[in-house]
Amino acid sequence: MSVETILKYCARLMVIFMVIPLHEFAHAWSAHKMGDPTPKYQNRLNINPFNHIDPVGAIFLFVCGFGWGKPVQVNPNYFKKPRKGMALSAAAGPIANLITAYVGMIIYKIIVVAALKNPSEGMFWITVLFEYFVLINIGLAVFNLIPVPPLDGSKILSYFTSYKVDRKIQQYSFYIMIGFAALVLSGVLNTPLQWLDDRVFWLMSKLTFWVDPILTKLFF
Repeated sequence: MSVETILKYCARLMVIFMVIPLHEFAHAWSAHKMGDPTPKYQNRLNINPFNHIDPVGAIFLFVCGFGWGKPVQVNPNYFKKPRKGMALSAAAGPIANLITAYVGMIIYKIIVVAALKNPSEGMFWITVLFEYFVLINIGLAVFNLIPVPPLDGSKILSYFTSYKVDRKIQQYSFYIMIGFAALVLSGVLNTPLQWLDDRVFWLMSKLTFWVDPILTKLFF
């Protein structure tokens, strides 16, 4: 097994034990803030990995690079505006991934500049590790925003659709999920998802533009 492959799996472990808990906590926290006590009763208002990790989802993430955490149960009846509340609580998870990717991009840039200043094989592999870390976070955010049940994107989409459309989606949700799973496993979605991931990575690099001149002054 190559060093690069080992680092890829290390990045996935970082996501399983650090990012999945943050993703699920974001769902729980947003729902709690909007008046739903369910996440608090179920002990989800924390970042303890063992309260948020789904064993099967973690295995998929470690082996395949994508997976899921234990879903946070939300009761929309507690929200003043149930459809809006569900959409916001659903969006909180991918947003947490994007924020984590943004922070990871800052760290990545710091390590890249440090590696250029003091080049070594160890520093090179650390940059690779953080690049994978950022990419996996972006990948999770993009994947979860796909408007297909049970992904977060489907709940966000329901804010913009009618109750009639929601009922139809719910009625055929099983078949939609089976069809979507077949597309994922077939690899048909790999190219468009990779394109989106690359665009978001580029955007993250641009949004951390302020880091570059600071690092230049500090290291050169």
